[in-house]
Amino acid sequence: MTYLTLALQGIAGLLVAATVLPLIETNLGFVRSLDFPRLQIAVALAACLSGLLLVSRDTTSLILALAMAAALVMQVRFILPFTPLAATQAKAAKACEPGARLSLVVLNVLQTNRNYGAALDLVTRRSPDLVLLLETDSAWQEAMAPLRALYPNRVEQPQDNTYGLLFYSRLPLRGPEIRFLLQDDVPSLRTQVVLPDGETVRLHGLHPRPPHPGHSSAPRDAELVIVAREVAEAPGPTIVAGDLNDVAWSRTTQLFQSISGLLDPRRGRGLFATFHAQWPVMRWPLDHVFFSEHFLLGHMERLPGVGSDHFPITVSLCAAPQAPVRQEKPEATAEDHRDAQEAIEAVR
Repeated sequence: MTYLTLALQGIAGLLVAATVLPLIETNLGFVRSLDFPRLQIAVALAACLSGLLLVSRDTTSLILALAMAAALVMQVRFILPFTPLAATQAKAAKACEPGARLSLVVLNVLQTNRNYGAALDLVTRRSPDLVLLLETDSAWQEAMAPLRALYPNRVEQPQDNTYGLLFYSRLPLRGPEIRFLLQDDVPSLRTQVVLPDGETVRLHGLHPRPPHPGHSSAPRDAELVIVAREVAEAPGPTIVAGDLNDVAWSRTTQLFQSISGLLDPRRGRGLFATFHAQWPVMRWPLDHVFFSEHFLLGHMERLPGVGSDHFPITVSLCAAPQAPVRQEKPEATAEDHRDAQEAIEAVR
């Protein structure tokens, strides 16, 4: 047996393990972080499978080849719904009255990024109705001051721990508040936005802590479940946006959707991978805009980078379409509700 065969067999074992481990119900940050690179693991599985079969057909290699094939199918099943090959979950708006349109830009600026001009230029050029900036400290707050002339309504919570947020709205706000749902240094936003036609939209802006080796995913999971429950208990036009530090295909995000009933515009359209902006081969969708079935999707786009490790993402919605389209919102099962309760109890 050659060293190349041994190396490929070792890589095969690691890739299969990286596929199976996230299926375990655990809050361990190392395991949960393996949810993120499913596309990259799928590509590595395909390459390793081909390479191993080229260099060896012994029993061990064949067994590993079968395991990799099964793992590859599993990874593809996670990713496929977020490609144009799948059906869309959020339907497109063919026409929309001007007073029912709502546009939003979400951007994790990267606190240490000081390319303020690029972020300002992007916002002023795109001119969305709503702007949510994350990882903003007092320096970012000061640099974004020119936006106040364009956006008369705002909520500013600068912090120096990478969890500050700035929210700007061209539209009137009702009851805006900064909340600390689980951790006293991780804020979230909750407000109502009043559209030109008088319709009121609830908006949540989130940026929970990410899971990583040595850091549990429990606070992130619980925060998403708490907000999902709030959405379910207050039916009406709703948007949840932000850097959720979770990928669209993870068990936690699927649970969030099931409990909240919100739609994911990525489904059936593409990954719109927003992180990592500087590493093209290691990107996944961390920044999200979910919305209720009261909206149709006008446009969704990942915008050019502004010096952050995240790309901005923009979504335009139609709150009162001229031709209503039935949209099947996610439904929670009894098991989903049990999982949601367990996620909250895990941080108590």
